[in-house]
Parts: sequence; structure tokens; C-alpha cells
Amino acid sequence: MSDRIPITDNNLDNTLEISLRQALEGCVLVVDDNPTNLSVLVNLLRNVGLRVLVATDGESAIDQITYIKPDLILLDVMMPGIDGFETCQRLKADPETVKIPIIFMTALSETVDKVRGLSLGAVDYVTKPFEHEEVLVRIRTHLMIAKQRQTIESQNQDLRTEIAERKRAEEALTIFLHAVSHDLRNPVTGLIMVLDNLAKTTTSPEANIPLPRTTLERMRQSGDRQLALINSLLESHINDVHGMVINPQPVAIAKVIQDAIDDLQPLLEKEEAEIDLQIPSDLSLALVDADLICRVFQNLITNALKHNPPRLKLTISVEISDDKTMLCTVSDNGVGMSSTQSEHLFELYAQGKTQNKLNMRSLSLGLGLYICRQIVQAHGGVIGVTSEPNIGSQFWFTLPLVK
Repeated sequence: MSDRIPITDNNLDNTLEISLRQALEGCVLVVDDNPTNLSVLVNLLRNVGLRVLVATDGESAIDQITYIKPDLILLDVMMPGIDGFETCQRLKADPETVKIPIIFMTALSETVDKVRGLSLGAVDYVTKPFEHEEVLVRIRTHLMIAKQRQTIESQNQDLRTEIAERKRAEEALTIFLHAVSHDLRNPVTGLIMVLDNLAKTTTSPEANIPLPRTTLERMRQSGDRQLALINSLLESHINDVHGMVINPQPVAIAKVIQDAIDDLQPLLEKEEAEIDLQIPSDLSLALVDADLICRVFQNLITNALKHNPPRLKLTISVEISDDKTMLCTVSDNGVGMSSTQSEHLFELYAQGKTQNKLNMRSLSLGLGLYICRQIVQAHGGVIGVTSEPNIGSQFWFTLPLVK
């Protein structure tokens, strides 16, 4: 039979009581075979807003938890049948109840008994006779810890789910890119062959080719760059930075930018876009894969044209930053973006957070900017954006220099 809990004449301090009422939420199971003890504890806990369940022995407590799981258990040690230690041991052995915090109530003062209770999985203990304030503070502490643990576990589960979804999306992207690159390789190769034949034909006196030879050469160079990009997709997994195949060489970045502009000239003319180049003539060489970095500039320019009205002004600038890297920027005076819109701009399928599934529509959203980030990171650089609604956007990225 449990020792009766003496009812003290001390009243809760008003400030403490208000604090406890605000903090205590949840359901507590009180396990004690003494009716007076149960009555005191039930009234005490209900007065501070807690829902209370009661059990008079260990077996009935375990049976009750099968139907309603409390947030915390106040468990008496000395009870008929199975005692508190055995009850705790059974609860901690069950995966369904192992995480419920248990506070022992005991009149035992021996250290060995307290150690035994904690070693069985209890989180705390209170010794009879106890102060009401102490019981409430201990309950509040462990309810808060349990709630925080549940929040962390929920966040971890959400994170695991997001990681799994991203992995599936990246696997689908790999398959998609390899399929598309395979399908594009043959027509681009055929186009290059046609351009080669046309270039040879222009040397013949009988040739009737309406295009200048310089135009054919520029088209041929553009075809070579496109084929190189397609082959890079076939040779690497775009979702793995370390797996991307790059061939860095000393390159004049001005030529890379001009190649990107030349390839997009028909689109620029159609959109009546203006490009202002701000590139120093004595700029150091960059150590990059020219074809891939050309792709970055093309994607950034195309992205700006796609999401803004015609007659856009684009400013492309290059400078050497303080950390001795090449800083490239592509700015526009377009509609701009809010911080929320630009926060996940370079992530794969950023819109998938709201769609929660992969579909063909999402394949066209953010893929170019995602590839830009992968290419820049493969070169050891970083990429970002600053934007303001109705003012414009500035995309920037860094590249290594030739040492």
C-alpha cells in the first residue's frame, strides 16, 4: 500500500500558478493505488489545465494505455501486483509506449532505488512527501522536453521525406536529360554536316549560297558548342556536381560571352533587347570549360528574356573580386522578384514543394537555373541572385582564374 501524500497548507504562489497554467498542456496518467493520493493529484493537475487519467495498479495502467496514450505518466513505486519498476520496464519494452516520459513517485529515500528507476528509463522522480509546486515544475519540464522531441522527430521525418523526393526527382531528371540529349545528338550532328558541306560549296564558282561564309562559320561553331553540351549530358549525371565532366582551359571570358550572345542573336532581335557589355580589356583569363560557361550565360540571358516584357536592357559585367576570383553578373531592368520568389530559384523543381509530385510541367520549371548552379559549382564557384520587384534582377556567379 502506498504512503498517503500529505496535503500541505501552502498555496501556490499566484505568479507561479499563472506561469504553470500557461505552460502545461497535455494528458497525464496518474498511477497510484491510494484513493486519497489520486484525488489530490487529479485536482492539482486539473487546476492547471491538464487532462488526467487514473489507474490504481500497473496492469490496469498498461491496459489503459493501449486505448489512450498519455503525454506523461506519474507512476507510484509501491503498488500491489506488479510494482512501479516492473510497470516501467514493460512500458519501455513496448515500441508503442517507450517514448512516454515516466516520473516515479516514491517514499523511498535510498539512492539505489532512485538509480534503479532512472536506469529503467524513467526521466525523473519525486519523493513523498512532496511540494505541489515541485511536482508541477517537473511535469512542465518533461512535457516541454517531450513536445520538443516530437517536433524534432517530425522535422526529421519531413526532412527524410524531402530527401527521398529530391532523390527521386534527380533520378527522373537524369533519365530525362539522357533521353533528350540522345534524341538531340543525331539532328545536331546532321546539321553540322550540312553546314560543313555548305562551307565547302561556297568555294565553288557555281555556288549559289545566299549566306556569307562568316555566317556559316558562326553557325558551325554554334553547332559544335551545342554538340559538346549534349555530349556532356550523356557523359555525366547532372544531379551530381562531382560527377559532372568539365574540361577547364585558360579562356578569355569576353569571347565566351560574345559566343553566347551570337547564338542568341535571333532571340535578342525578336525581343528587341539591348545588351550592354562591361568587360575590362585587360581582364585575366578564366580557368573554365568554355562550352559549359557559355551555357550558363545563355541560360541567364534566356531566363531574363523569358520572364520580362520586350525591349529589356541587359547588362553583362565581369570584374575581379576581392577573393581573387572572377565575378560575372547578368543584370536586367525587368519586373524583378520578391525575396520569397528568389529564395529557392536554383533548386531542382522548387515548385515541387507545392505540387508534391513530379510531372512533365515541372520539368520546364527552374531546370536551366539548376543546371547553371551545377556547372558553376563544378568549377568551384558559387551563384546567386539579388532582385527587387519593379526594379530588376542581378544574377551573379564566380569562376576561377588562371594562376
